Amino acid sequence: MVLGATSFCEAVFFPVPPDLLLLPMGLANRQKVFRFALICLLTSVAGGVVGYGIGHFFMEKMGWTIVHFYHLETQFATLQSWYQKYSVWAIALAGLTPLPYKLCTLSAGAFGLNLPLFVLVSLGSRGLRFYFVAALLYLYGEQARNFLERRFNLVLTGVLVLVVAGFFIMHYI
Repeated sequence: MVLGATSFCEAVFFPVPPDLLLLPMGLANRQKVFRFALICLLTSVAGGVVGYGIGHFFMEKMGWTIVHFYHLETQFATLQSWYQKYSVWAIALAGLTPLPYKLCTLSAGAFGLNLPLFVLVSLGSRGLRFYFVAALLYLYGEQARNFLERRFNLVLTGVLVLVVAGFFIMHYI
């Protein structure tokens, strides 16, 4: 329930990626990791459709509030040029990478990208992302869990550095 809600909300406004729940849940229960990935996929794309709708119908009233809150104005302009040049490939890139998917969903709606194509490409790219993580957890989960238990402080420090770097990159680049 929390995994699906996080995944859904991340596609619209929430700053925490569902991977942060998928990883520990998959490590705790490797037998259900592909079910967890499916939950992330379906709820993320459903949230993406809501984000698309906000961008398409309510960009002025709601969408810009989200963009401004996360200081994503520059990235929004960049996505506009990417959509003009690359169309669906821009969606695929945003779906596969740590780029804010919420920005992709809002801008896809605001720029009037084809909704069925948006959903199809989101299913493919988000599916690749979540199922890749699930496959790694399924195959190497036990070794990863052992490593995390031995080196938790080091891993936590590394994650915090990556999060801060990500926010720095999003804000200044």
